[in-house]
Amino acid sequence: MTRREMLHRCGAGFGMLGLASLLHQQNAFAGTAEPHPLAAKQPHFPGKAKYVIQILANGGPGQMDTFDPKPELTKYHGQRLPLHFATERPTGAALASPFKFQRYGQSGMEVSELFAPLAERHADDLCVIRSMHTDVPIHESSLRLMNCGASIMARPSIGAWVTYGLGTENQNLPGFVVLVPKGMPVAGADNWQSSFLPGSYQGTYIETQDRKPQDLIENLRNPVLNPDEQRAQLSFVERINRRHLSTRHEPVLEARIHSFETAFRMQTAATDAFDIDREPAHVREMYGDTPQAKQMLIARRLIERGVRFVQVWHGTLQPWDSHNNIETEHRKLAAESCQGITALLTDLKQRGLFDETLIIWGGEFGRTPTVELTQDAAVKPTAGRDHNNHGFTMWLAGGGVKGGTVYGATDDFGFKAVKDRVHVHDLQATVLHLLGIDHTRLVYRHSGRDFRLTDVHGEVVKALLT
Repeated sequence: MTRREMLHRCGAGFGMLGLASLLHQQNAFAGTAEPHPLAAKQPHFPGKAKYVIQILANGGPGQMDTFDPKPELTKYHGQRLPLHFATERPTGAALASPFKFQRYGQSGMEVSELFAPLAERHADDLCVIRSMHTDVPIHESSLRLMNCGASIMARPSIGAWVTYGLGTENQNLPGFVVLVPKGMPVAGADNWQSSFLPGSYQGTYIETQDRKPQDLIENLRNPVLNPDEQRAQLSFVERINRRHLSTRHEPVLEARIHSFETAFRMQTAATDAFDIDREPAHVREMYGDTPQAKQMLIARRLIERGVRFVQVWHGTLQPWDSHNNIETEHRKLAAESCQGITALLTDLKQRGLFDETLIIWGGEFGRTPTVELTQDAAVKPTAGRDHNNHGFTMWLAGGGVKGGTVYGATDDFGFKAVKDRVHVHDLQATVLHLLGIDHTRLVYRHSGRDFRLTDVHGEVVKALLT
């Protein structure tokens, strides 16, 4: 006797009610018409944002070199700082930022010369959080915490949670897309996995180094069958798979059935969405010609077509991890990304998508106000900064956040968040809130307990909201 038969026969069918609820939650009630797992769903309450673009400066930008000016570092440059602090390795003398800061916009927001073009156009659109902090100064752990809400265990990523809660508005494209120029960031696919959520919610990884859609996405065209023949073949395979699924509950099989269907529909939709050559020349020129510019333009095209969550990575491993030559490295990285980010915000505003798209920028942690190792003498021109989890900066824009705002503060040297501290879980709770999701109610039962993105933590930072 199967468990379903046992529950149906026992307790005059009351057990069947509980089973039905569980199977509906996992989209696995065999023998009935099932909704697509990525079908658009209603949020818990009306949200300001409908889409998310998460721009990851993976490696950890220096907050005192980008959006959190610290003039006291200039005073102590080359000297020991008058405070005690520790990271994962010994640190030495104070390192003043090699970049100049200037005030921009009606808000008078101070921004480094690295992102001057962004600040000139959008300072009053940015909501800068200078008091971020996280748990550990280790790339893998901090990226997992930032993206998945847990630093050690592999759990569903924020993009998977969002698509689980809201679905997507285009059934011909994935609900969660991950863009990387080439290769993998630190912690790899852990950053966009679905873990114990159904596999349909996992991020779809795309290497963007190539330009043509058929080069970006493997097997976009069937070399043997035409679309009608493919449709007949897929329908036949689906009938067999559904028959197999009807005798057992296998979430992995369910996810695979949906992935076949999505892959077939993507043959047309992806060719359109990923082909930036269909954009007018003046739009492509506005974004620029760097890999980051291309990714920002693809992100806008995906959001425009109803994709719910787009994750944009700067590059392989941790490009912003400037342990040495921070002046040269940070200037190079900002030059690669600033024009594309600026164009993205401008383009979203011109198309009426800015107010319903939440843009997030930042790394997994920040950097120390001092040079790495124990350099007590004059700071070398090639000096860099070490990891710092105690205080760093991120910014939000669009999607219901309060533009022209600077929230929180680090100490005089930029080492530790000391005012209006915002933990990563607080940021996650706030992002979900902007999408109309109560982070305490977006749960999934696994291994006998209810899990959520923010675990048992997180408070919505209401001061950031319009």
